[in-house]
Amino acid sequence: MAFFAAGLRRLAVQAPPKFFVCNQCLRQAPRRTPISSVFNVVRSRGYAATRAAVPLEGISEQLGAQSTVAAQQAAKRVFPETTSKGVAYWLLGSAASVFGIVVFGGLTRLTESGLSITEWRPVTGSLPPMSKADWESEFEKYRASPEFKLLNPHMTLEEFKKIYYMEWTHRVWGRVIGMTFALPTLYFIARRKVSAKMAVNLLGISGLIGFQGLIGWWMVKSGLKDDLFAPGSHPRVSQYRLTTHLATAFVCYSWMLVSGLTVLRTHRFLKDPKSALDAIKAIQNPALASFRRTVLGLTALVFLTAMSGGLVAGLDAGLIYNEFPMMGVGLTPPKAELWDKFYSRKEDGSDLWWRNMLENPSTVQLDHRILAMTTFTSILALYAFSRTGRLAAVLPNNIKKGTLGLVHLVSLQAALGISTLLYLVPIPLAAAHQAGALALLTGAMVLSHRLHIPKSTVRRIEQRLKQLQK
Repeated sequence: MAFFAAGLRRLAVQAPPKFFVCNQCLRQAPRRTPISSVFNVVRSRGYAATRAAVPLEGISEQLGAQSTVAAQQAAKRVFPETTSKGVAYWLLGSAASVFGIVVFGGLTRLTESGLSITEWRPVTGSLPPMSKADWESEFEKYRASPEFKLLNPHMTLEEFKKIYYMEWTHRVWGRVIGMTFALPTLYFIARRKVSAKMAVNLLGISGLIGFQGLIGWWMVKSGLKDDLFAPGSHPRVSQYRLTTHLATAFVCYSWMLVSGLTVLRTHRFLKDPKSALDAIKAIQNPALASFRRTVLGLTALVFLTAMSGGLVAGLDAGLIYNEFPMMGVGLTPPKAELWDKFYSRKEDGSDLWWRNMLENPSTVQLDHRILAMTTFTSILALYAFSRTGRLAAVLPNNIKKGTLGLVHLVSLQAALGISTLLYLVPIPLAAAHQAGALALLTGAMVLSHRLHIPKSTVRRIEQRLKQLQK
């Protein structure tokens, strides 16, 4: 006890005048002394850090409370704010696979292979016939279909195998796309590799792929019923169902593509947030507002033109009026042919106009020509608009390059379309024309994507910049 008493007396003598104060003085004195001055006093007097326990205790409590709040916020935030870059590459690879299956699906239709498999077996149908008896069984089912009876009554088993393998490959490819997308989606979500918004996108795309399989069988089923065909007509799937199948594939591809590009752009912006904000400010220039809306409308026009092409394919409308720009003796067929009462199903003729536009091959081809030429001239006008006036001075270089690329794509697509028509729809040209439609839509979407920056991405970049500044 004597030892501790001596130590306390020595500490009292050596302590600064204001080191020991009463509780009343502590309550009355204003607490404006900066923390740095406390540390300076301690250092100047030679005291250890433990002797400044009174002011440091409050600091440690405050830091502990802040860390607790941060930990609670992190626990609530289940998904990361930014999606992994590997997910973006996987999305773009999946989009490329969908692009391929769209082109291959066109080949399946052009070779009239789509109706060779008359059953839908998502699991057991993954394997082709393995024995001669299996092949005979499949061929027997095909012989009962309208296509065999009306078009291929002399087809042999070896010829049947060729069209069977085309359709089988198409179906298996679709299942592979579904498996290679749905399973990684579950993995990325479980391992928290994606943001909450991207998780919703991936689940939506997975559901759309499954729905696409159902639409595919719904389409094929329409070509296996005798009651859908008028006497002497060509057995084919419903043009409505074919166009729906094509539209779903285009939407699935577009969703994958835009999602992947968005993730890559976000990572690129976060690497250099200051330059990113400058680029965003240039894109958000009010002078670009009308140009941005025009590109968005043009993207919708490209999609609509492609869907009208689906109606042309479903009705084999490309096999009539195989000249350009004329259609017979004029620029358009005769009015009586365009608005034929044969396609109306109501006595009052109230459905005459829309049934002719969707079911009359002559009118459907004319509609596709009008939409195609409108798309072509609109893109050329957009290019001229981007190179004139005030817009040319403020338009970023990557937007100008995207506009020029769109001109190249639409010119190629127009050449493919006219060639396909003039040469009576040969399979290579027709398949290339379908691929060109999706390529043109890709160019329009990439250009539109460059012009639109989500607000969430802007906020993320601003937060990143503040962190770097601190």
